[in-house]
This record gives sequence, structure tokens and C-alpha cells, in this order.
Amino acid sequence: MRAPDSTRRALLGALAGASAAWLTAPALAGPAPALRDRRALMGTWVDLTLDGAPAATLAAARDAAWAEMERLAAMMSRYVPGNPLDRVQQAAGREPVAVPREMLRVMQAAQALAKSTQGAFDITVGALGWQFDETQRFKLPTARQIQSELRFVNYRDLVLNHCECSAWLKRAGMKLDLGGVAKLPILAAGLAAAVQAGAPAAMVNGGGDVLVRSAPGGREWRIGIRDPLAPDRLLAVLPLRQGVVASSGDYERGVTLDGRRWHHVLDPATGYPTAGVRGVTLVGEGVDAVNGLGTAAMVMGPQRGADLLAGTPARQALLVRADGGLWASPGLAARLQPPPGARRVRGLA
Repeated sequence: MRAPDSTRRALLGALAGASAAWLTAPALAGPAPALRDRRALMGTWVDLTLDGAPAATLAAARDAAWAEMERLAAMMSRYVPGNPLDRVQQAAGREPVAVPREMLRVMQAAQALAKSTQGAFDITVGALGWQFDETQRFKLPTARQIQSELRFVNYRDLVLNHCECSAWLKRAGMKLDLGGVAKLPILAAGLAAAVQAGAPAAMVNGGGDVLVRSAPGGREWRIGIRDPLAPDRLLAVLPLRQGVVASSGDYERGVTLDGRRWHHVLDPATGYPTAGVRGVTLVGEGVDAVNGLGTAAMVMGPQRGADLLAGTPARQALLVRADGGLWASPGLAARLQPPPGARRVRGLA
């Protein structure tokens, strides 16, 4: 959860103000123009758009949203020394540590997903020493280093106590990475804060995750889904009145060396970046229906990943394989629209 580097900043800017999705507002007939704001948060750019109220009300809603998101991001970032996550890691192998209730809920959701996917999703991958900071020279870890670090990757060795609101890593050397499961709840908290402060229509977009709410009578937001095979282009456009669109892909953080993509989505079983799935997009009414599932599907691979995503009607999904082929749930396939200038969505009948 760091500020975006200059390379990603240029790419984000080229996508008209959205990180892994392009969008347009619902063009509400409000008493004042929409308020738009962008800040670096959680290792990416987060865009906030508010509409449907007087300017002073929207400004107050903006401030409330950023305050809540920044508070939670600082709490759960692995790059903030002395925060609750750092304290849990410093006490690994020794004792449980009291954590804020919001952080415990995120960790409980991660543990539930780890169990349901047999470890395909695992927040203890923080022990793996991959570095994808594009401001520094990338160095491929050695096989010996990865094998050594894999000893500390096991979600079963994270013990959460709901009554005491505590977390305990059983073995010294274990580390957590909440990036794959904390971002959506943080964005959702920001959206809720903005709405509570008086913004009838709101959008928050960060790193491929987009949450929207339309005012009564407002038209739909149009959310662009990036093509993982060509991240500077759109694959499809999704009209959405209210809900969440969560995207995971190997294009967000990583490098390409000798024809192979080394990226930030790691397989907890091997310690290496996933292969076989280039990107996943999920659509749901709320965060709980989609959170972390894109990462799990990328780890599980094209067939098992599609089976996972097809397992419940609470979400709709799109999976892009490494060979460019698409799998889409019937409900989402029917909703997707071609990007501007195209007659159809590539890969869909």
C-alpha cells in the first residue's frame, strides 16, 4: 500500500483518470457540477467522484471519504512501521496482539477465503520477498530464497480471536500482506462516508476496484474494463447503477523478462507468480461477494478458477486466459458492451 511510481502514474493518466478501469459519470442534473478528486493511496491512484448536492456538501463528503480511507489504509498497510499490522508481525512466534475491529474483520474474511479455496488465497504470502517497485532495479529471487521463505507461508498459522479482537502469527518470520483483501473494504468505507455526509451519487475507483452509487433518478455509470493482454485498451464497458466491480490482473505491478511476466499475484503453494490467467473481473452488489476471489482464481488457473467463479449467483465474473480466451458467467456476458469504436466484445459471441 504505497504511492504509485512514475511509470504507473503515466499509464494511469493515459486511462483518463482511472487505474484499471475507465468510466464516465451518470450525468446527474444536480444543483452543482460533480466534484472530482484524486490522491495516491494504497500503492495506486484513487479517484473519487461525487454528485447530486450543493458544492459545500460535496466538499464535506469528499473530506469525510478521504479521512476514512486514509485512516484504514494507514492501519493495514505493510509499509507503515508501528501500525497494528506491523505489531502483529513483530510479535510473531511470541504472543497475540490486539488489533482494531476493522482490521480483524478483514483478516477473518481472508481466513474464510483461504479455507474455502484450500489455501489458493493466503495473506501470509507477505513472507515472500518479491519486490515489484518499478523505481528500483528488479531482481529475480533465487529458488533457494523462495524455498526458504515458503516455510513461513501457511494461513493455518494465523490465529484470530474474535472475543479478544487479537491476531497471532504462530512462528517468528511470518509476515502478512493484506493488499489483496483490504483495499475493497477501505474503498467501501470511503464511499459509505461520502454518502453519509450528503453525496447522493458517488464513485470511488482504486487500482481496478470500482464502487458506485447512483442518486435516485440518476443514470448508470459506465465502467470500462481493461484488457489484460493490452492494458492500455478497453476490453468492454459495463453500465452499473450501484455495486462493485473488482479487477485483478498481472498488469498492475510487475516486469517482463525473457518473455515471462513476473508479477505481484503469488501462488502460496510455489512462491512464484501465477500463470495461466491474465486477469479477472468480478461484479457484485457488495464487497463481500467478490473480495479476494480474483486473486484466488488467478492462483487456481483457468479451469479451476472458472469453476470457483461460477459457484454462486451472488457475483458475476469474467476471466481472461493467458492465450487470450475469455470465460464469462452468462449474467455478466449479457451485460457487457463493446468499448468505444468496437462492434463487439473481443472473445464473446
